[in-house]
Amino acid sequence: MNLTSIRIITADVDRLTTFYERVTGIPARRHTPDFAEIVTPGATLAIGSVRTVGAAAPAANRTAIVEFRVDDVDAEFARLRDVIDLVQEPTTMPWGNRSLLFRDPDGTLVNLFKLPA
Repeated sequence: MNLTSIRIITADVDRLTTFYERVTGIPARRHTPDFAEIVTPGATLAIGSVRTVGAAAPAANRTAIVEFRVDDVDAEFARLRDVIDLVQEPTTMPWGNRSLLFRDPDGTLVNLFKLPA
């Protein structure tokens, strides 16, 4: 079994897709106004409208963190600092990861991290 995708349900697919395009630098595949995907080498971040999954409550996540491994956390912070809702500036975690934590427009936590050398 392989984890291939995480899907975030939102009331505003375009806004959230544009945000993640900016964070990742990867253009989204916008299949319909209700569904887009950002395909990375490791997995896909799917963004779907509430019209696609009525059982989901958009902007209600308070437990999951969307994480992206990057080459340079501090450079990413410098690039994104004016467009993110900062939670934690770049910090070296006790287990050695360098980590930047912020929220997407729907309030989901996003972590950009680098593994220890």
